[in-house]
Amino acid sequence: MPYYPKSQVKTNLYTNGGELIYALNLEPYAGYYYQTSDGKYFSGKSPSSPASQELILDNLFKSSPQSPIALSYVNYTQDSIDYINVANPDLSPIQIPTYNPVLPTQQDYQIGTFRRYFCKKTNELIYIEIDQNTFDKLSSKNTQILWQLYFPFNLLWTLTGDKQQVAKTNRNITLLAQQQLNLPKLNLYLKEDYLKYYQ
Repeated sequence: MPYYPKSQVKTNLYTNGGELIYALNLEPYAGYYYQTSDGKYFSGKSPSSPASQELILDNLFKSSPQSPIALSYVNYTQDSIDYINVANPDLSPIQIPTYNPVLPTQQDYQIGTFRRYFCKKTNELIYIEIDQNTFDKLSSKNTQILWQLYFPFNLLWTLTGDKQQVAKTNRNITLLAQQQLNLPKLNLYLKEDYLKYYQ
């Protein structure tokens, strides 16, 4: 967790519940918390509190303060859940990004490049290749998707040309994104397959 000067932290705040949830598992939180100047929330009275965990606002799951919505959870793992089910028939379920890669079209091969879309969980080293629609929802912080927990990014992927040059170009693009966007081990997620989709 980054260091915050005292002037940038509101300490000894308290919630009875219904306002904040744990960022890690989306469980509701009640108790003392503090807020930082960049709009983040953490459990505990201050940054010196032991075992402090990041919290997020749960107003995403409320239609109004007068009608609290109960959440039902399935095991929250990437493979076993597509949606958080909201116990309110008037609201659409909240989407969670799932593996759904875009495949290059014949037109992409004529151009020689295409976009690959990804997201990374903000609190875990987990990457998911997604489609453009999911990427756009995450990028625009669309309330239909759990954008708070995912960082979207894309790579311009080369498809055609000299085989060695294509591999080198895609490798450089990957390592550049990895460095500039703070995406550790992105190359390993891609299995260093820099000729994927090559023709």
